[in-house]
Amino acid sequence: MLYVERNENDEIVSVRRDDGASATEKKQAVDKEILEFLGSNSSQDSMFHLLAATDRGIVRILEDLIDLLVNKNLIMFSELPTEAQEKLLNRQQMRKRLANGSIIVDDSDIL
Repeated sequence: MLYVERNENDEIVSVRRDDGASATEKKQAVDKEILEFLGSNSSQDSMFHLLAATDRGIVRILEDLIDLLVNKNLIMFSELPTEAQEKLLNRQQMRKRLANGSIIVDDSDIL
């Protein structure tokens, strides 16, 4: 979620990660107004920030898509590269621990 600051003409003049005194309106990172603002700014840094802000959502979508394909037997988990398997399994374990409220790890869980 991003926060925008507007001028007297109701135009976006600033986008922030955190809310503040002048930036209280919430917007999705892929909102049309946000994209237009960043496009008009034409700063590469702005576009990199937008990509970074959406990366977490895309990662979760890909994880869910892989789970769906595996569950429907369209792909086999073992067909994925070993490194991808390890990363997916680690993230799956972390999500389970967070869901169970158990975020304490023992020595065997340390990579």
